[in-house]
Amino acid sequence: MRKRNSKKGGSLRVIPIGGLNEIGKNMTLLEYNDDILIIDCGMSFPEDEMYGIDIVIPDFSYIIKNKEKIKGMVLTHGHEDHIGAIPYLLNTTRVPIYGTRLTLGLVENKLKEHGIKADLNTIASGDKVQLGCFNVEAIRSTHSVADSICLSIDTPVGRVFHTGDFKIDYTPVDGAPIDFAKLAELGSKGVLLMMCDSTNATKPGYSASEQTVGVAIENIFRGSEARILIATFSSNVHRVQKIIDTAVLFNRKVAVSGRSMVNVVTIAMELGYLKVPPNVLVDINKTKNIPDKELVIITTGSQGEPMSALTRMASNDHKAVTIKKGDMVILSSSPVPGNEKTVSNVVNKLFEKGADVIYSDIADIHVSGHACEEELKLMHSLIKPKFFVPVHGEYRHLKKHSNIAEKLGYDPSHIFILENGNVLSLTSNSAEILKEEVPSQAIYVDGLGVGDVGNIVLRDRKLLSESGLIIVVAAIDKASGTVCSGPDLISRGFVYVRENENLIDQARAIAAKTLDKCCEENIKDWNALKTAVRDDLRGFIYKQTKRSPVILPIFLEV
Repeated sequence: MRKRNSKKGGSLRVIPIGGLNEIGKNMTLLEYNDDILIIDCGMSFPEDEMYGIDIVIPDFSYIIKNKEKIKGMVLTHGHEDHIGAIPYLLNTTRVPIYGTRLTLGLVENKLKEHGIKADLNTIASGDKVQLGCFNVEAIRSTHSVADSICLSIDTPVGRVFHTGDFKIDYTPVDGAPIDFAKLAELGSKGVLLMMCDSTNATKPGYSASEQTVGVAIENIFRGSEARILIATFSSNVHRVQKIIDTAVLFNRKVAVSGRSMVNVVTIAMELGYLKVPPNVLVDINKTKNIPDKELVIITTGSQGEPMSALTRMASNDHKAVTIKKGDMVILSSSPVPGNEKTVSNVVNKLFEKGADVIYSDIADIHVSGHACEEELKLMHSLIKPKFFVPVHGEYRHLKKHSNIAEKLGYDPSHIFILENGNVLSLTSNSAEILKEEVPSQAIYVDGLGVGDVGNIVLRDRKLLSESGLIIVVAAIDKASGTVCSGPDLISRGFVYVRENENLIDQARAIAAKTLDKCCEENIKDWNALKTAVRDDLRGFIYKQTKRSPVILPIFLEV
């Protein structure tokens, strides 16, 4: 039975702001009395029905309201879904940020683009930092981006362990596996709560080592005389390193394309995470004179993003590279859920241009950076927490992870599947989800606008995209209550007017009849006039076409 903490102010509050029941915008708060610690601050990409939205970020309103309590933010790694929203938070609240060298290098580059300066503090695996009442220790982890860490956080009620994103790779490219000894030590000392990555909880077995990708890439290079283009995640520095090493092995030059790829390669080289021999890198704009068999192009676009370098190459829109017959294109990634169609479109365009395309269905040229079921079991067995919260995943991932924990012998009442905005209250021997909820709705970024597009605007955009727009314009003498001019109808995205003149004329007659009726009844409230015209037109148009366009009456007073 879960006990309510009777000691006022003596509980730790765990508040996920994002990252639950979704993939992306990861952000969690730990709050104890007047101290708040933030873990990660990520963004997510919009879903298909979010028309015009650039990115989605967490709701910062609780943080802004309690900004005097914020002691710092700790970052687990440098992926966009963990650092992408930092510039937007810093525009509202100044927060000291702690992370590893590569992670902060990526953050700093992002902040430069936004023209923002921040208090960035570098930590390394094994370091401890005191932030208010929280003592945070960084522990070496393995993931698909270098310099990833998990977090051991000593709080006044007990130790909290946050895995961040991780996999268990015994043979990582950089030779530094996850720190098993430290994890076992934490487990033996006692962990009150573990928050653990659930992304691959539905996948049995183990994730493959990054080394397997290196072998597959080497085999492809060995048998090819073609120009090779490899699309991968820009943040996967280890894979980029393997591609460069393989290019050197087979006497090929390397060119880099795509803004994010260029940025990450530059930062990783400056910080020493990427080692490139002299005279191997060449400018993408100076590759035309290099023989195909002596060139490799590393590019963004493995997810089929519309403006990415690979997509522009496939559409003949890239300034420096045109796909030609015989090119070898490797998509070294798996489609993120929801991106399957866009990736498929790019693959088809590449095939149409005569390229040989190799993707994950054909060869082992990608491995996941997230732990599968057996790796999760190992993490649980090492940490042995009293309470458990599955994080980082859609509901099916969280539920499957909780089932794994139950099979390992967890008390079901000690497992909490939370939603964004929930508050989990912890003491040294009890845990419960409070009735209180923290604001956690998705905030949409559209151009320079942050949060000014809500569900109503998105609903209108959806309607406009599906059925179009009809504008009804009329001039009305409000004093005499007569229609001086119009009504005229302007249609956009509804029907092709020249081929549907009869329908438009009938609709115009309906609008005129409604206006005349309202004037006869001496209705002078313009909102009532607009509603009457809108309702009568909507009924007529739906009857005639089975469509429901957005109807916008505009009346001019004369």
